[in-house]
Amino acid sequence: MLTVHAAPLVLPAGAAVVERGAVAVDGDRITALGPYDEVAAAYPSARVRQWPGVIAPGLRQPHAEWLLTRCYHPDPREADALGTEPLSGGAFARLAGELDATRWAGSVRRGLQQMLRHGTTHLTGPFRDPAVRTAVSRSGLVEVPPAAGVPDSEVRDLDPLAGGRDLPGSVHTPLGTGVRADFAVFDVPDETALVAVGAASCVVTVLAGRLVYRRR
Repeated sequence: MLTVHAAPLVLPAGAAVVERGAVAVDGDRITALGPYDEVAAAYPSARVRQWPGVIAPGLRQPHAEWLLTRCYHPDPREADALGTEPLSGGAFARLAGELDATRWAGSVRRGLQQMLRHGTTHLTGPFRDPAVRTAVSRSGLVEVPPAAGVPDSEVRDLDPLAGGRDLPGSVHTPLGTGVRADFAVFDVPDETALVAVGAASCVVTVLAGRLVYRRR
């Protein structure tokens, strides 16, 4: 279905920002990007989704392998005993011996869901754990090699913007006509606020044109 996603600001991360902008999506591709009035006029029959904040390219998670294989993501039913935050280091080591295949697969799936909640669309691989490879493949998230020439932070966090990363250095592909429709919406006023607040401000994640996460 042809859909126009509109927001007060579009941040292509490779071109000038577009105030009161819009991104038109047909199938899994972006077919237009520009001022809302122009995009809406070009696609008068499209469904329109109005979002708050900014539309930006989906983020690349540089520490996906570590977050999925060296962390345990608790089930909400385990919150009383384990809390709600990912367990790593000594806490993960103490728990690792108790993880059967079913529980481990559940942790991986929940980790991927958390990444989607942070506007992530691309994961830096490779993934050697079979359960992780399977879950990543089924999720629709895109596995990519490490970004060449982009300095990385030692901060391993579900937020790809943590550790002082900027937006251009945290995306795999800028928004543009003809590219795959992988993007996110963040409830912030501009790029400066996005970098300051972080990806926890994500309200929508779109993968290959599909709405895969929407904050309730």
